[in-house]
Amino acid sequence: MPRFRLRLWVHFCAVYIFSGVVCYLLYYEYSYISSKRIAHYYSSKPQPHQFTILVRGIPVSSGSSCSETVEKFFTEYYPSTYLSHSVVRRTNKLQRLTSDAKKLYRRLVHLKSETNPQRRSIRDGFCGLFGHKVNVLDHYGKKLETLEDNVRMEQLSVAGKEVPAAFVSFKSRLGAAVALHIQQGTNPTEWVTERAPEPQDIHWPFFSSSFIKRWISKLLVVVAYAAVTILFLIPVVIVQGLTNLEQLETYFPFLESILSLTVVSEVITGYLPSLILQMFIAFVPPIMIMLSSVEGCISFSQIEKSACIKMLCFTIWNIFFANALSGTVLYRFDIFLDPKEIPGILADAVPAQASFFIAYVVTSGWTSLLSSVLFRLSPLICSIIKKPFSGKDGDELKVPSIPYHSHIPKVLFFGLLGITYFFLAPLIIPFLLVYCCLGYIIYRNQLLIVYAPKYDTGGRFWPTVHNSTIFSLVLMHIIAIGIFGLKNLSLASSLIVPLPILTLLFNEYCRKRFLPIFEDYPLECLIKKDRQDQNDPTIAVFYNKLSTAYEDPALMPIRHPRSTDDHNSPLLQAGV
Repeated sequence: MPRFRLRLWVHFCAVYIFSGVVCYLLYYEYSYISSKRIAHYYSSKPQPHQFTILVRGIPVSSGSSCSETVEKFFTEYYPSTYLSHSVVRRTNKLQRLTSDAKKLYRRLVHLKSETNPQRRSIRDGFCGLFGHKVNVLDHYGKKLETLEDNVRMEQLSVAGKEVPAAFVSFKSRLGAAVALHIQQGTNPTEWVTERAPEPQDIHWPFFSSSFIKRWISKLLVVVAYAAVTILFLIPVVIVQGLTNLEQLETYFPFLESILSLTVVSEVITGYLPSLILQMFIAFVPPIMIMLSSVEGCISFSQIEKSACIKMLCFTIWNIFFANALSGTVLYRFDIFLDPKEIPGILADAVPAQASFFIAYVVTSGWTSLLSSVLFRLSPLICSIIKKPFSGKDGDELKVPSIPYHSHIPKVLFFGLLGITYFFLAPLIIPFLLVYCCLGYIIYRNQLLIVYAPKYDTGGRFWPTVHNSTIFSLVLMHIIAIGIFGLKNLSLASSLIVPLPILTLLFNEYCRKRFLPIFEDYPLECLIKKDRQDQNDPTIAVFYNKLSTAYEDPALMPIRHPRSTDDHNSPLLQAGV
């Protein structure tokens, strides 16, 4: 018994030491990334989003347009800093027409390069299988001309479809920051300001303008997110049923002879549950992206960050808690009425799932790194299947961007497993170390060679990483309190109690110290950059480009080269 208690005290010391090391690394990394973020800002050239804000809820009076209202308001209240503005218009239909024209033109270019004359004739009926045979080049050429005419007509009609929102640009970063952080009108739901994303980062199709509409959209997204989370408990129950052979034999007696085989039982209880869970969870990231899109976000970066947080919470609840608290405990909501029971329940349930999570690291970690990240099997298979039907050639291949919303939550979840199980089941640590080593090599290769950034993150995902790690530490402390309580080591259990409190205080300090740098750049940085611009001879050219930087691409004049021999000529070109 004394030796057993001594080992428990060793675990107690390990919890304290490990918590201190993790907090030190978090502080160091937060400080380092903050300094790199400031250094990146100082070294960057003038960017449109640094001088621009988005204004929503513009109160348009009768007899005047939205553009006139914006011009009058900012000229009156910001006479020395206001530069220009671009009013947002409803272009959903126009974007669809432009997209169809682009696809049709690329199809024409591809068919023009075909050497097989049989592929230049199709039937004009259903799916190209029925009707009269027609020359495909003439057929698609006429359709393209019709689409071009429709696009031009829609562009003319869209000019009057103004949305009460506009991108307002200023002559200085400081002027934009002042307008961003000050309430513009007496009604807080009017003249609502927010940061403008980079022009190429804007997600035009889901541009929500109304304050009430955005509020309702967010409420509906919360309901849909809760529904998806609850529905995902069904595959979790199936997976946990596979890990328990006794339950399988009870529900399916005819499988008793098969399950008695050692190889079959080891595969079913070890590898198969985590593989099935991984197959189900592969459908979740696109759903989270869709929910974040209709939430009212107007940029790809906002959508992806929102989806990343949703995916992280979803993964922690449905993969960790739902599997660890499987059985009747999962449905005992009364335990939340007595929080003192939670440490004991977690201490009893979490260690029992160590073997399942080790298998999950192998299937979702090792296998996923090699198949999804390194070899990108899913895009490859989809490309092979779609190529005969789409007729795309090599010139149309797009450089992929890293899917932050699916990769970051997965890495953070493995971090949670490592922090939680390091003193409960240290056997999981080697598997996680192998995953981290493989991940470093593979992700470094993909980031440098394969992926191209869709937008500049500027380190904005780090606060999510920090908060997730703090949550993992506090969860580990709660489980440790329960473990020492179950082992009748009340002194150790009591001495662990200050740890989560100290960890949360440390997190609050980091939030006060570093988080403001990730939300806004300080006044010192803004003024220094503005003073540098005064000596920049190209700033006048930049101001000229800034006035049109936030024009909707669908409103730009289009021109398709009539000769489709030029495979590299762009589809959409600005009119001169």
